[in-house]
Amino acid sequence: MTRSVFTLPSMDTPIASRALATEAVHAGRDDLARQGLHAPPIDLSTTYPSYDSRGEAARIDAFAATGAEPDGAPVYARLGNPTVARFETALARLEGTESAVAFASGMAALSAVLLVRGSMGLRHVVAVRPLYGCSDHLLTAGLLGSEVTWTDPAGIADALRPDTGLVMVESPANPTLAELDLRAVAHACGSVPLLADNTFATPVLQRPAEQGARLVLHSATKYLGGHGDVMAGVVACDEEFARRLRQVRFATGGVLHPLAGYLLLRGLSTLPVRVRAASANAAELARRLAADPRVARVHYPRIGGAMIAFEVLGDPHAVIGGVRLITPAVSLGSVDTLIQHPASISHRIVDADDRRGAGVSDRLLRMSVGLEDVDDLWADLDRALGERVSPPQQRTAAARG
Repeated sequence: MTRSVFTLPSMDTPIASRALATEAVHAGRDDLARQGLHAPPIDLSTTYPSYDSRGEAARIDAFAATGAEPDGAPVYARLGNPTVARFETALARLEGTESAVAFASGMAALSAVLLVRGSMGLRHVVAVRPLYGCSDHLLTAGLLGSEVTWTDPAGIADALRPDTGLVMVESPANPTLAELDLRAVAHACGSVPLLADNTFATPVLQRPAEQGARLVLHSATKYLGGHGDVMAGVVACDEEFARRLRQVRFATGGVLHPLAGYLLLRGLSTLPVRVRAASANAAELARRLAADPRVARVHYPRIGGAMIAFEVLGDPHAVIGGVRLITPAVSLGSVDTLIQHPASISHRIVDADDRRGAGVSDRLLRMSVGLEDVDDLWADLDRALGERVSPPQQRTAAARG
């Protein structure tokens, strides 16, 4: 699945020099015009006929030995699917990596990474909180035989051991939106692979591979799909690591359905437009929340984005129960605005002391801002926040980072 630079028919611009907005529309679709197609086809086959069983055996042996994608026609859906491969190609190009491997969910993708490193005897993970609650739980519980050392960014180098197989961070972090210097973190990792969860930022706002991360994780359920109707995960990485991930995917069966691959490829085409429009809304809402006496603190990242976290002076559950236009629900990255209480839902599975120690207070709300009119969103929030208090309690202005 190595990505080579080539020039399309009737075009003089090499793929490597295209802008992100152009890649979002065209990556993974470069061969369609030559086939007389405009929309990418959906291949729903689970198996594929072949009258050359010796050839099939050789291809399967090659996959088992190297993890490289089999040459020629597909073999079996658990080995790979042409529609899913289009999405993988596109996401790799957007993240600036050689390859990408898609899975049935973000947690399946993270599990595959841990299994790859564990199979090499490297079960120790160094991680920085906060992470997505289920990622935190997977590491802490050791469900895949891993052992985790939690540290702050400055302690990463000292936390490394001979059996450390991975360093994991999330920036901006879920749900506090804390940001890390990924280049400095990657330097601290030395030869240990850095996995950066880029779900919140997307390649529109940052490309962790350019800052030294070997692995870039996405819950593709979120912004990559963008419409709240597909569940998926993906790891963008070099081809060497991708081959191992494909072997784990084949063995464990955490494959992505072709229809999901199609929806994700379609979602990528509008990703830059959606992220930038939603980010403009979020920045304005963050400004208004920071000036509101009912809000104690606002978290909004320096790089921008469509996510806001804010701590209320009143009852956060009343805010959740009071919204009408905004949807009170988990997940994020859809075209509509969602709000949730992390201590009750997304991070409930994390030990309460660990949760609070990572900055996830019981009054924190996380909001994924969508594409609605910003004044309509503010009117809904304003009503849900309740009566204005005067004089305000001690408040902290909008925190960046």
